[in-house]
Formats: sequence, structure tokens, C-alpha cells
Amino acid sequence: MPTSVPQGRMGVCPLLLLLCLALGALAQDHVPTTTPPNVTASLNFTVAHTAAHIGPPITPIAAVIPVATVTPPPPTTTTTPTTTTYITMSPARDGDVQPAAPSTTSQGPLLNQYTTGGLESPSNTNPPTTPSPPVVGNETTATATDMPTSETYSDYSEIGTETSTQHGMDFTSDSSPQDNHQTDDMPIIAVMVALSSLLVIIFIIIILYMLRFKKYKQAGSHSNSFRLANGRSDDTELQSVPLLARSPSTNRKYPPLPVDKLEEEMNRRMADDNKLFREEFNALPVCPIQASCDAASKEENKEKNRYVNILPYDHSRVHLSSLEGVPDSDFINASFINGYQEKNKFIAAQGPKEETVNDFWRMIWEQNTATIVMVTNLKERKECKCAQYWPDQGCWTYGNIRVSVEDTMVLVDYTIRKFCIQQVGDVSGKKPQRLVTQFHFTSWPDFGVPFTPIGMLKFLKKVKACNPQYAGPIVVHCSAGVGRTGTFIVIDAMLDMMIAERKVDVFGFVTRIRAQRCQMVQTDMQYVFIFQALLEHYLYGDTELEVTSLESHLAKLYAPSPGAGCSGLEAEFKKLTSIKIQNDKMRTGNLPANMKKNRVLQIIPYEFNRVIIPVKRGEENTDYVNASFIDGYRQKDSYMASQGPLQHTMEDFWRMIWEWRSCSIVMLTELEERGQEKCAQYWPSDGVVVYGDISIELKREEECESYTVRDLLVTNNRENKARAVRQFHFHGWPEVGIPTDGKGMINLIAAVQKQQQQSGNHPITVHCSAGAGRTGTFCALSTVLERVKAEGILDVFQTVKSLRLQRPHMVQTLEQYEFCYKVVQEYIDAFSDYANFK
Repeated sequence: MPTSVPQGRMGVCPLLLLLCLALGALAQDHVPTTTPPNVTASLNFTVAHTAAHIGPPITPIAAVIPVATVTPPPPTTTTTPTTTTYITMSPARDGDVQPAAPSTTSQGPLLNQYTTGGLESPSNTNPPTTPSPPVVGNETTATATDMPTSETYSDYSEIGTETSTQHGMDFTSDSSPQDNHQTDDMPIIAVMVALSSLLVIIFIIIILYMLRFKKYKQAGSHSNSFRLANGRSDDTELQSVPLLARSPSTNRKYPPLPVDKLEEEMNRRMADDNKLFREEFNALPVCPIQASCDAASKEENKEKNRYVNILPYDHSRVHLSSLEGVPDSDFINASFINGYQEKNKFIAAQGPKEETVNDFWRMIWEQNTATIVMVTNLKERKECKCAQYWPDQGCWTYGNIRVSVEDTMVLVDYTIRKFCIQQVGDVSGKKPQRLVTQFHFTSWPDFGVPFTPIGMLKFLKKVKACNPQYAGPIVVHCSAGVGRTGTFIVIDAMLDMMIAERKVDVFGFVTRIRAQRCQMVQTDMQYVFIFQALLEHYLYGDTELEVTSLESHLAKLYAPSPGAGCSGLEAEFKKLTSIKIQNDKMRTGNLPANMKKNRVLQIIPYEFNRVIIPVKRGEENTDYVNASFIDGYRQKDSYMASQGPLQHTMEDFWRMIWEWRSCSIVMLTELEERGQEKCAQYWPSDGVVVYGDISIELKREEECESYTVRDLLVTNNRENKARAVRQFHFHGWPEVGIPTDGKGMINLIAAVQKQQQQSGNHPITVHCSAGAGRTGTFCALSTVLERVKAEGILDVFQTVKSLRLQRPHMVQTLEQYEFCYKVVQEYIDAFSDYANFK
């Protein structure tokens, strides 16, 4: 821990006492005396006290603060011994005071001063019969350790070392020729020296006060060894952190950030592999207050904690009602957390353990909670992160709380479960029932953070919309209840601040909630993710629409966009095309051995979601195919977006179909368009074709209004297994432009979804020629229309944006983007089931 700087009152009081005593001595004992030669006062003086008036040496708790005191001589008939004390504080330990050994000099007045050569003794006006011996030895010589030096703190490189003399602070009185005569000028000089000393003391106190604040504000940065990674804990306790001298928000190195500077600051801090973001995160105090965790540390409660070093503070922990005959039954590892302006808006809790599930539901009931936010999966990396505290179906009783499942909705990024809870054991049978909704975010990866904040922002918006105003705190938990939990809470609060003040204060808010529960926001990646979510919201806003408002929204999109010089639709699409394509994350597709497998060199799958096929025995670089996994509305990897096979990649295409058990293929191009090959024919016109170990047989072909259905039997000859695969070949897309209406596309999507329900939810293979423009349009429409049916909500912009983050150039043209809106509007208009939307 860094060296403590003493509190202001502790350092000031002894110094003021010292000054008062010195002035008192001047007032009481002054007699005329000669002026000693070269009386010099500077920043570095010794503290000299007259023993007759001051008594024992005073040792204040402060840094080296030497003070020059002019001691007037006593009457000639009296001799007064003088004691000189040097006060030194070692920078190595708090509160060390090292007084130098007192020395007794010859009778008569003594004025000590520092010179470049050491400590000199001026001549005496009344010398004794025996000359004073020279000043030698430990008794009177100022050694290197006793000389006044400034305290240097390793944390503050910007603060230079103070020297023993500062310009403008010296006061010198030259000796007069009449040094051997008494004079009446001595009182004036003494007062001047005393006043000067007082100014020096005040100046030094101000410096020390400023140093103390700066040191304390950065005290937490020395404890980042406590930082955990994704819920993992170490064995370090988190209780020895000094109290902040001021409110956490006073750290001006990371002040609130105006929203219009957010993008610029993000780019600056993310440079050099997030160097500035890491520095900012490491500057956060781990636990900004000295708070007790006595309840959590009791022997009876230790087993209730998932991690030994993630304990709730006593001052902010949630208190349960005590159970009769059960000691310490009021404890649960959960803490109240403030929102942006709302006190105790959240309860941050650890993921329940098997032995604490009953306590968890007791807390939900007693705190009148209506919303639970779960930001972890039950198991990650084969480790249990949270006990399942709800029944899969039916009802279950946990302690005295009965929980029954009313509804479950599974979506791509999160699952919504509705529970009905009721207290049991009531003889009157009049206990009320309550509805509790659990929002379970399932897209947080085992390591790191989500690839994009889009899903988290949708999730957060849903939570905010569904939590009743009358309800108690929202319970948020992950595994430890600090990392992902803190990330969710900070994003919520900063979005509120963004609306209210047009600025965000992530550093200040994280610091404040860490005073309520330690380690909130656990890693630098989570800290950066908060900024990414805030920037996403600022740049693109809330683009979700109720289906009833689509028609009016389209009217706005076709109108000129203010200041953009184009329509609102064009401006919206330009935002999509500005998304940077991450060419550095296409390593495998750009290998020389794989370049010839790509139809269009600008459309290559990203590493994180490329479709991988088994490597052929003895052949390198045979796991590559130009295809990407794409998320749908309800599940991850709903689609495999692929280019149209080349003549020499048809075997890889069918190996992909077999390996990932795809039973539906959607083809959105003709084999040849405008005299150019767009796709090789990878199925037989009749009979059987063989590609490596895979043979394909055409079983049936049926012409529909806008597409052809082909039923194929795919056999793996090496495994001696066969599967049925259905191909939907869409003919409604012209060689140039887009389809004339959306009816054919709507019918195609409906047919594919019906096939999926019958064959199982394995990935749907979708391809055109390059696997981007028409392929992206189909995937976007399928996702949007499925959400319209389920929720009555659409978000074309964010759907296409998400697709482009997963594969380059998805929905390639403005016409294709506009087509998505038109098809949705046509879908709503055509189906009587949705007449209530108007």
C-alpha cells in the first residue's frame, strides 16, 4: 500500500501550537540584543525551541517541516540552555517520527541555520571565559538522513522532487558594523521572521493536503491483482482498501464524456490494442471504501458464498427475515445497487447455489421483485455457474415459496420465462399470487464479451419495458454477481444519463457502485463493451417499430432527410455501408490454397463464424468452404450463407450439407444470368451423381408458382447412411434489380419454415452467386417476418446491420434494403391475422 499522508488536522495542529509558543516566547522574554550575522530563513529550517518555555521536544505527525525560530537571549544574569530537535518522517512507513538527539551548547543565545557546509554556530555577544567547542559529532551535526528532503511517491511521476531551497522564499538580514552593540531593531526582525515562517508553514500544508487527495484518489489502482476473469475467483481478500477522501466522481482524469465526443474518444482509447481503456479500467478502485463484511464472514454463512472473496458489504447487503431457530438466516450474498437516479433500483446477487435457492426465492418475495435478470448460463466451460432455481415445467416449492412456470419464449439472444409465485403454509389460504418474469440472456460467451452489443441493447430495452412501476428492485445475477451483473447495470444507468444530460460518466458510476459491491464490472473487456453499447445506441438509436407504425415510418423514409441531401432511406442505408469490413479476420479464406475456392474475392467468411468441414485425410487446407453461420430470430446458426458452388468446390459444398445435417437448401439465382455462370449445377437432372464420398439422387421435382421444389436423397457411402434434403429453387428474382412484388418471397419463406418444422431445426443452407446480396435479403426477411408474427415488432435496420457484422455485404444494394421494407408491409397488409395491428 502507498504511504499514507496524515490527515490535515493532525499535521496542522502541532505546527500552529509550535508557532504560538515561539511567538509567546518572543513576547515574554524579549530583551535588546545584537543582531547576529547572516540571519537566513529559507524553506528548510530546524525547529529550535527554548527549553524554559517550550519544554519537551514536540514531534508532530507530518513530513519534514523544519522551522526557523529566532530565540532572544535571556538577561545577562541568566543562562538558558537551548535544545534543538529535528523532526523527520521516514517515507517508508506511516507516522514514523524520528527526533534527532538533543544537544546542549554553551550558555547564551543560539541561532541555528543550515548552510551548504553544514550547521554553523554564530558568534555570541557575551562569550564565556572558555570558548565554545566546535560543533561536531551526532549531537549537533546534520547528517544526510537528518537534512530536510521531500517525500517522493512512485504513483505521481508528474510531481517533481522539492529542493531544500525555493526562490522567492528566502529572507536575509545583513550584519551591521556595530554587531557588538545592543539595538532595538531585534523585535521587528523577530516578528518578520516569525510571520515569514508562518507563510512557509501554510504553503507546505497546502502542498501536503493536495498530495494527500491525489494519493487517495488513486489508492484503488494498487489493488488490481484482485481482478477476476469471467466469474472465476482467487483467494485474495478485498478488505484492506483505504477510504476515499472525496466522492468518487471527483476524479477529473476521467470526467463525464459528452455524447457527441463518444465516437472520437472510443477510437482514441481503442488504439494500440485498447491501451488507454486498460489504463482507465486499472485506475478504478477495486473497493473504494473500507467496509466490513462481518455477516458474510461468519462461519455459519461461509458455505452460502459461491466465491470466498466476493462478499457483500454489511452496509449494503440485503437482509432477509430471520427464520425461527435458524441462526444467521437473514444472510444472502446480494447487495442493493443504485441506478442513475433511483436509490436501490437493483439487487446484485451471486448465482444461487443448491443450498441457497430457497433463500433466493425468499428474497424475491420479501423484496417484492417482479423482474429477474440472469446474465449467465447454468454451465460454462463444464463448470457450474448457477443452480437451476426454477422448474422446467409445472410447479415446485422452494422453502415456503411455490413457483410454477406459466410461459417460456426462446429467442436467439435471450429466453423469457414467466413464473407465478405464492407463499405456502398459510392456513387462511388468502396469500396472493405474484407474477415474476425472468429474462435470461444466453448470448454471453464462455470467455470475453458478446461480439456485438445489439443483442444486449434489445435485451435491456425489453427488461425496462416489462418491469412494473410498482415493483421492488430488479434482481440481477450472473455467477459471482459482479462482472456481467455490473456491466448490465452500468449500461442501464448510462443510457438514462445519456437521455437526461447528453453525457456519460462510466468511470464515476462504476466507482460509485463498487462502493456498494466490490468488483462491479470485472474485466477491461466488459468495461470496453459498456462503451460499445453506449456508442451503438448513440449512433443508431432505437430503430424498433410497432407494425402499426410501419406505414408512417416508410413515409418518413421516402421524405428528404434533414441535412443529408438524400432521402431518409438512403441515409439509413449509408449508415449500414459505413460499417467497416474486417479484412484482417478472414485469414483462412485468404490462404493461397483457398483463394481459388472463392467466387468473389471481396466476399470471404470471417474466422469467428465460418463453416468448418472435416479435413480430408492426408490433405491440408481441406476444411474450408466459402460459407458463414448466420443467426436467426430464435436460435444461433440458423442459416449457412454460402456462395454458389464452383465446379471444383461442389464436393466441399455437399460435405458441408452432410456434416451440419442441413435438410433445406434455398437457391436464389439461376445457373446462368446475363451470359455468366452464377452457380454450378450441384444436383442431378435425373439419376445419381457422386462427389467424393457423397452421392446425390433426384427423387422428385415439383414446379410451384415462383420456385421449384426438388427432393434429393443424399448418401454418405463411407458411413453407409442416407438423408432426405429438399431444395427450394426461387425463380422470381430477375437478372437485374429486385422482384416486382413480395408475394413470391413470402410464399418461399413460409414453405421453408414448414419444411424446417418437419425435418428439425438444423441450419438452412442459403445461397445465391456470391452469397451476400440476395442471400442476405432472404435471411433478413425470414428473421424480420418471424419476429413480426411473434411480437408484432420489426427492426429492419438492426437486422441487416447484424447480418453485415456476420458476413460482408449482406443485403448488398439500396434496392434490396428497400425491398425488405416493402415485403414486410405487404405481409402485414395481406394476412387477416394481423388486421388488429392497424
